[in-house]
Order: sequence, then C-alpha cells, then structure tokens
Amino acid sequence: MKSIRYIMYFVLISMTMSLLAQENAQAVAQGENKIDEKVERNTIRKGNGLFNDKKYTEAEIEYRKALEANPSSEIATYNLGAALYKQQKWNDSRNEYRKIVQASSDSLRAAHAWHNLGNISFQEKNYAQSIEEYKNALRRNPKDDETRYNLRLAQLLLKQQQEQQNQDKNDDKDQQDKNKDQQKDQKQDQQEQNNNQNNQDKNKDQQEQNKPQQQQPQQSQMSKENAQQILDAIQQDERDTQEKVQKALMQQQKRKKTDKEW
Repeated sequence: MKSIRYIMYFVLISMTMSLLAQENAQAVAQGENKIDEKVERNTIRKGNGLFNDKKYTEAEIEYRKALEANPSSEIATYNLGAALYKQQKWNDSRNEYRKIVQASSDSLRAAHAWHNLGNISFQEKNYAQSIEEYKNALRRNPKDDETRYNLRLAQLLLKQQQEQQNQDKNDDKDQQDKNKDQQKDQKQDQQEQNNNQNNQDKNKDQQEQNKPQQQQPQQSQMSKENAQQILDAIQQDERDTQEKVQKALMQQQKRKKTDKEW
C-alpha cells in the first residue's frame, strides 16, 4: 500500500508540472499576440484625420502603427490600402485590399475592397481585370451605382482598346505589305536600270565598232631655213608680178600715143 501511495504521489506531481508548463506556454503565446485596442483606436483615428487633410504618407504611418497594435484589424488594413492608393502605390494597395476580400466577413467592406481593386486595375488600363473586380463588388453590393458606372466605363474602354489593337495589327500588316510592294518595285526598277545600262553599253560598243578608223593628224615640223625659203619665193613672185604689170601699162600708153598721132 505504501508503494502505491508513492507512485500516485509522483504521478500527481508529474501531472501538476505538465499543467503548469502548458499554462506558461499559453501565457507566453497570449503575451506575444496581445492586442492593444486603445492604441489601435487612437492611431486609426489619427490616421483618418491625416487622410482627410490629404497627408497620405503620414496617414499610412499611423495605420501601420494600428496594425502593429492589432495585426488582424480590418479597418486599419482597409484604410492602409486607401492611403497607399492615394500615393499611387498600386501593388502595395492591392495587397491590402486582397487581405480584406479574402478574410473579411463583412460583405459591404468586401464590396468596397473589390471596388477599389477594380479602380487599381482601371488605373493600370487592365480593363478586363477591372471588369471582373467590379462585378465581384456588385455581387456583394448590387445597389452600388458608382461601381455599376465604373463597370460600364471599363467595358467601353476595353472595347475601344481591343478595336485599337486590331486596327494596329491591320495597320502593321498593311505597312508590311506596302513595304514588300515597295521592295518589289525597287527591285524591278533596279533590274530595268541595269538592263538599260547594259543596252547602252552594248550600243556604245557597237557604234565604236562601226565608226571608221581615223588616224591622228601628224604635226608637220618646219625648219627655220625652209620657212625663209618659202618667204623668199613668195616675195620673188610678187616682184615678178609687179614687173609684168608695169610692162603691160607701158605698152598700153605707147599704143594710145601712136593712135593719136597717126
């Protein structure tokens, strides 16, 4: 009996130590995940004031402080997404809104988050994605006329975008066809030019062959003595001619005198 009591005693001690260890572990875990609701409320309130004053960077800081006080705060998460959106930090803002649509049990808050996700995609000109996000918002809040208007606008812009893309493709194809035609015409023109040039060269060669051969004129070379001889001969001819003329005149005068006297 005494041994049984000792065994039961040790069992009780072991169970007590185990329970104490579990309680300590739970206390530590609760300490690590402790929520400070007061800090959460104050920082959200301060962040909202900054947001209304359009101080979006400062508001972002306050909302992050609220999430440090309560990481599961949907209000702080949603407002942080709004502050990031105003700073055009599209990816960061999208991440916060996605947390809301994935975890929130509040359908109206989820609808607003889907609406803002649609706005982000709209800003990025991803109209197809924004259409689906606006539809998700309307499924949770069918009476939201603003979302319905944005949806219609996104649908119209998507249609224009697709038409423009098709037009660009057609223009590119037309330009490619035009370039091909121009290249073909240029090739034909070049071929014709080459043919014309060949014909001209051929005709020129034929003309050269039919042209009579001409010797180059030879330049005569005259010595100084030969030139003087020719000059002397010309002068002698002139003297002889003058003498003949004088003789003829004298004979003519004699006849005239004889005729008168006789």
